[in-house]
Amino acid sequence: MALTLTVVVPCYNERANVAPMVAALDRALAGIAWEAMFVDDDSPDGTAAEAKRLAREDARVRCIRRVGRRGLSSAVIEGALASAADYIAVIDGDMQHDETRLPAMLAAVRAGADLAVGSRHAPGGDAAGLASPWRERLSRAGIRLAQAVTRTRVSDPMSGFFLLPRSLFDQLAGRLTGQGFKILLDLMLAAPRPLRVAEIPYRFRPRAAGESKLDVLVLAQFAGLLLDKTLRGAVPPRFIAFALVGILGVLVNLAVAQVALAAGAGFGPAQTLGTIIAMVANFLLNNQLTYRTQRLKGASAWRGLALFMLVCGLGGIANIGIAQALYAENGLSLFSGAAGAAVGVVWNYAVSSTLVWRAR
Repeated sequence: MALTLTVVVPCYNERANVAPMVAALDRALAGIAWEAMFVDDDSPDGTAAEAKRLAREDARVRCIRRVGRRGLSSAVIEGALASAADYIAVIDGDMQHDETRLPAMLAAVRAGADLAVGSRHAPGGDAAGLASPWRERLSRAGIRLAQAVTRTRVSDPMSGFFLLPRSLFDQLAGRLTGQGFKILLDLMLAAPRPLRVAEIPYRFRPRAAGESKLDVLVLAQFAGLLLDKTLRGAVPPRFIAFALVGILGVLVNLAVAQVALAAGAGFGPAQTLGTIIAMVANFLLNNQLTYRTQRLKGASAWRGLALFMLVCGLGGIANIGIAQALYAENGLSLFSGAAGAAVGVVWNYAVSSTLVWRAR
């Protein structure tokens, strides 16, 4: 029987859910030629090893173990492009999506829809599995943000549960950013025309095992994706995040310096203290947000902090030197200062990307 459906399962620390997922798909997809493609970002809990154990017993189970790269969207892209099936479905590895809705989603696409989306918010759907009011508020904030920019009206654009023809995915793959956690919106915004979407309601189940990946940083990455699509890729989303963190660093610098001055410190020591604390704050924010998928931990974080402060120090020297040279030539303090700051930001970003958070 020709392979009909590949179910891509991006996962991280989901070992306990691998076997239940395969069993659930086996029940839900009876009569359909399917395979499960587990794409694991080198989980320390042995998720890939468990998937490969099952693969030795069941040829429908496949596993891609990714080393040195992280991220749900890029995992989905890699898993989908490794498939030869006619249709691609994406489902989270945490068992919160309702796999029994996959046949209805497949039928909707076969009937003419470009994309079938499992929706918690369509009539008949249920988002009770979000469990906490905080997660629900984050989710709804993301939905409102997405609906403000997308040309495709979908009640649940934050969904990670959807199905589409492989041919359409192949067509859009080159347009995808591969950043963040919300691949569905990336797909819809990458399409050259509004997609025909069929919404299939489902009940979002409570988590059986593992940890939730929905937090405020995920929402921030989601906002970055929207901004990237709005700018049509003219500016890298990571650079935008780096620059925004830099602006926060300036505010931290000013606040600390003012407190130090109020406490009786001289201007020089106050500025020095403010600069050091701002650099530390910038490193921590970039490590958690801008370079989330390359996050440094333990001893690597301390080495990264030292290197980041050195990089920023050199960037500061370049900033001052260029600003002073331009000011001496044209006497325009605002323009000269802005030009120096811009060069400093570009320097800090370029060198930090290649040295501090270089891909391993």
